[in-house]
Formats: sequence, C-alpha cells, structure tokens
Amino acid sequence: MHPRKFVDLFAGCGGLSLGLSLAGLRGLFAVERDNMAFETFSCNFIQDGSPEANRFEWPSWLEQRAWGIDEVLNHHKANFVQLRGKVDILAGGPPCQGFSFAGRRVEDDPRNLLFRKYVEVVEAVQPAALVLENVPGMQVAHRGTNVINFEVGPQPRRQSYYEKLAASLDAAGYEVKAALVDASHYGVPQKRSRLIAIGIRKDLSQWLEGGIGRISTLLEAARLQQLQDLGLAETVSAADAISDLEVGDRPLVSCTDAQSPRGYLEAVPGEASTIYQRLMREGVAGAPNSMRLARHRDEVRERFAHILRECRKGVRMNDEARLGYGLKKHRIYPMSPSEPAPTITTLPDDVLHYSEPRILTVRESARIQSFPDWFQFKGKFTTGGDRRTRECPRYTQVGNAVPPYLARAIGAAISQALNEIELARDDIGMGAQHAVAAAE
Repeated sequence: MHPRKFVDLFAGCGGLSLGLSLAGLRGLFAVERDNMAFETFSCNFIQDGSPEANRFEWPSWLEQRAWGIDEVLNHHKANFVQLRGKVDILAGGPPCQGFSFAGRRVEDDPRNLLFRKYVEVVEAVQPAALVLENVPGMQVAHRGTNVINFEVGPQPRRQSYYEKLAASLDAAGYEVKAALVDASHYGVPQKRSRLIAIGIRKDLSQWLEGGIGRISTLLEAARLQQLQDLGLAETVSAADAISDLEVGDRPLVSCTDAQSPRGYLEAVPGEASTIYQRLMREGVAGAPNSMRLARHRDEVRERFAHILRECRKGVRMNDEARLGYGLKKHRIYPMSPSEPAPTITTLPDDVLHYSEPRILTVRESARIQSFPDWFQFKGKFTTGGDRRTRECPRYTQVGNAVPPYLARAIGAAISQALNEIELARDDIGMGAQHAVAAAE
C-alpha cells in the first residue's frame, strides 16, 4: 500500500510535517513565507542529506523557496486543482499571534484572516481530510475594547474565528470536529494546550462509523499506542528531556555555527540517561546543532539564581515576585525538573532553566517540543525590536512549531479513519458484486 500523501500550509520549520512523516505519511510540498523558517524546512525535508523517510516529493511546478499563501495561490491555483484525488491530508497551522492568550490579542490582526486562504486551498485541492492547529484563543469571540455600543437591546453573539472557520469548511463540503489537546499527554515534555480541528470530506465521512465523532476515539487510541511504541510514560518531565544537556561541570567549547557571531560557547552533551533522551539522540552522531548558550550579564545570572532559589518552580511568577526582582515581563516561568515544561513560546526569556541561572538553548527548547537531535535549525538565533514581526529566527521557529510527537498521533488517527472509510466502501462494493452475481 502506498503511503498517504499530505501538503503542509503555513509549515514553519516543519513540526507538523515531521510528525505526519513519523506517522508514515509522505509530504508532497509545503508553503512557508519566512525565509529563515523555510531554510530550516528545506534542510530537513528537501535537500540532499535530509532523511529519506521524511523527504518531500515536491512537484516540478513549484519553486523550492519561501512563498506566501497569497502568492502561491495567485501563481498556482490551477496546479492545486489538478491535485484533486491525490492529497489525503491538507495540514496547516495559520500564525496564531492574533489569537494568543500569551500576548495582547488583536481583533484586526491580518494574520487572523489567513484561515480564509487555508479554506481557499481546501476548496481547490479537495483533500480527503484536513487538520488545522491553532491556539485555544481561536475559539474566543474577540471584542473590540475601545468601541462604545449605542445599540439598545440584546446584541447578536459574535462568532469566534474557529466558528467562522468551521462554517467555511462546512460550506466547502467538510465535517469538522475540534478539540483542545494537551501535548504533554502525547509524550511531549511540555504543557502545551492547542486547538486541533480535524475535518473529513462529507462524501467520505458518511462511511465512517460514528461520523466525524469517531476521530476523538481514534486520537485517544493513537495516543496510547504511541506511548507504548516509544516506551514513554504517561508524562515526560523537563529533566527527562534535557538533563543530558545541562552545563554542570562539562567542558565548554566555542560555538562554530556558521550563522552565529563569534564569542558564544556551548556545552558538550553528557550521556543520554532516559528513554526520551535516547529517542532524541537516534540518528545523530556527536553534538546536535543549535546548542549555543546565551551570554547573560553577571547581574542577570545573579537575578536568575535568586529566582531559582526563592520562587516556586513550575508556575508563572506572580506580579509581586516579578516587581521584587525588577522584572517588567508578564510571563516568566522557572521550570520544574520533575514536571513537563511550561509552553515554549517564541520569546526565549519566557522560561528559565530548572537548575541553572539561564534561559534555554534553542536545542533544549526543541527537545521540549519533541524535535529529535538530528533536526537542524537554520537562520539567526534570535532577533529584536520591530524585526520580531518580520523575521522568524530559531527560537521563534521552535516556539511556533507543532510538537512533532503530537502531530505523529494526529497523523496516525487520521490515517486510521481513512483506512476504515476505505474498508467500509470496499465491503459495500463487494456486497453489491455478490448480489449481482447471485441474481445472475
């Protein structure tokens, strides 16, 4: 049986693509507008040297470069239409900043409307199934805070962006079911809640016993099977994930990454000591890339050391504690070694290491997202100022990504749903053939 095929829109560095590939699916192509994120994607899924099992087929009509969704639709919509019947899963995670609770939600953020482009591709390609990942805030009906309402009487309830999306996909011919999913239940060492919407084309979902509601059962079965296959416990702690990457008294060497300025150091990794660490180390010899340590000033290290000694770990610092340490940031989590890490965001100083007075390296953040060590990140490590809205450096790529282990289970669940649909249709077809033969 040939592997099922998928296309990844808003692919970022490739977390969703990696997970679907680990579930046995084969990528056709991906769309990502940021040059740095696409450089990472290309290194791991397209270029010679990328793992053969994960390498995308890539059509000759699509140039292998960063594309915006608008641009690719303008140039290649006819090619999308020609893919009908050839795409099993259309995947995508439109940028979530406009929905996120981690920062200020912006009702008119243009990124909130990118789901319409996703729906336009759905209508052109008509895949058998689709999956869309976003933050829980997509389910919240945004309301302007500076608007005076002079209307009298009850007002119509505003739709959330998810409700608008679901209505658009229903009109496009898809049954959709969404659920809030915590990645830490899937072998990812991180408490990360995400809205996962899965759709099946209506002419196919009618063959699925229980309809689209069957997806919840299949996803739970895939979750349990994945933990069993990988040999992981129900939860994986932060220390389980990255204790072999602690600095401790290990040797420090110069960072030789070609895309990093000189003067940075990185620690030589220790031996893998947990099942999760051994899973992450598979397929890589020597130290992985993106191990560069931050260069904290002495006073910053002293402040972090005080926080680690005096503040409760595993919970966000409260306002009083932050003010006491002169911190202006709203979100700072000292990690707990014995629990899954807090949500990894695009801002590297949101999370403090559980035992060392520093922020995490890109590689440690990637480990907590369930990216294996062979996966290479490209581009700047970080950026600042107004460039944050225009660039996607390594920390941002990792923070924006779908955890591959979560995506792996999603891919397995959708594949099983499509298998059950095909079996049901085949059974009806065989039954019809037998009836005809009997009548003759």
